[in-house]
Amino acid sequence: MRKYFFAVDLGATSGRTIVGSLNDGKIELEELTRFPNNLIEVNGHFYWDIYALYFEIIKGLKAAKQRDLDITSIGIDTWGVDFVCVAPDGTISQPIAYRDPHTFDAMEDYLENVMSRDKVYDATGIQFLNFNSIFQLYAMRRAGNSALNNAQKILFIPDALSYMLTGNMVCEYTIASTSQLLNPRTGQLDPRLLASLSLTQSQFGRMVNPGEMIGTLTSAVQKETGLGAIPVVAVAGHDTASAVAAVPAANENFAYLSSGTWSLMGIESKEAIINKLSYERNFTNEGGIEGTTRFLKNICGMWLYERCRKEWTDAPQSHAELQAEAIKQPAFQSLINPDDEMFANPSSMVEAIQTYCRKTGQHVPEGYAEICRCIFDSLALRYRQVFTYLTEMAAFPINVLHIIGGGSLNNYLNQFTANSCGVEVLAGPQEGTALGNIMVQAKAANEVRDLWDMRRVIANSLELKRFTPTDKTEWDAAYKKFEEIIAKKG
Repeated sequence: MRKYFFAVDLGATSGRTIVGSLNDGKIELEELTRFPNNLIEVNGHFYWDIYALYFEIIKGLKAAKQRDLDITSIGIDTWGVDFVCVAPDGTISQPIAYRDPHTFDAMEDYLENVMSRDKVYDATGIQFLNFNSIFQLYAMRRAGNSALNNAQKILFIPDALSYMLTGNMVCEYTIASTSQLLNPRTGQLDPRLLASLSLTQSQFGRMVNPGEMIGTLTSAVQKETGLGAIPVVAVAGHDTASAVAAVPAANENFAYLSSGTWSLMGIESKEAIINKLSYERNFTNEGGIEGTTRFLKNICGMWLYERCRKEWTDAPQSHAELQAEAIKQPAFQSLINPDDEMFANPSSMVEAIQTYCRKTGQHVPEGYAEICRCIFDSLALRYRQVFTYLTEMAAFPINVLHIIGGGSLNNYLNQFTANSCGVEVLAGPQEGTALGNIMVQAKAANEVRDLWDMRRVIANSLELKRFTPTDKTEWDAAYKKFEEIIAKKG
């Protein structure tokens, strides 16, 4: 009988349960259920409903039972930084969401009054974002949050859900690395940072790496789902870590771009890269598979495009038609820095882009086609800037850029990225996170040997699209203009 691996893939807006199986050296995926992940506002705070998510996982397991699928193991990946507090009696608090405003001033308050920015970065190698777990915990301490004050354990979201399924508490390495509490040199939560929050190592579960068994389904879950004592395996609990594990690279000489609403560009390093340059450029070091580090930078991705599409009343509904019109527009006549703070969450993205161009003395784009072209040109040039930083800090030559995630389907932007970076681009897979989750389970079941065997199976299971760089002179000139515009905007 064929073995099936059950993956729970949770994002900040929706979740899925998926089964995957290996057959003749290839992997096949099938979605079982899909459901919303709702942000709930109560008394001025925003929460995730951890119990609703658990309920949806149970529904997915019941669906697998109804299909009579032979489930070998279960793995859970989610977004990063958020966590639950577990009381001494085992009660789980509803987790405050990273979008909650209680952290808006917490980061600067902590860095000014508790520990300096350079010391925090030296200990963790993590980029500074106000919603990182360290600042969430500080904001909760500052407010006298009762759940935290009475917490016997603190569990990150995938670990909390695994606890609900198995009764065992762990702290999975890749999800812990998003917290800005983990020291990548020691592989443990940093005691100085924990002490600064009046926390101890004992308040977190035992540290586990992707591929380790957490436990089996409790008797209560077995009874509810009709399943047996199925193992729950720690996968790369952070969804980006799972996605990077699925990059179908042939060797280590690659960079990756996880492309979606937000873009994450980076490399896979054997050791954390923590130095003056990485600090100044605000790069991050997050945990990866088999002891690797994901050295990367967050970039504003298709957020700009998605927000503008909501405003365009005259644009074609089809992405292909809209983008085809954009490509007909003159190249590089309007450029923006996609990561400028004015694009974080403006009331009108269209007006924000036009204002940026006006302030920098450029042609002000009008209409959906010109604005879309501005976004794509600018994203490709920003990718080049970050890619250049990576080539300067990597310990190996970068010969190819792998684009994974939903953005891997955007052929126009993929070609622009190849042209801009001057490197071959391979696009796919779109379902990187689920593939990485399932392949770690397959490794735990001895179906594959190691990370590179995982990647060979994935590469053998799909057809990658190849984009070769062209028009070097034009893109070199555009990049120079891009740098001048960024400097002018300040």
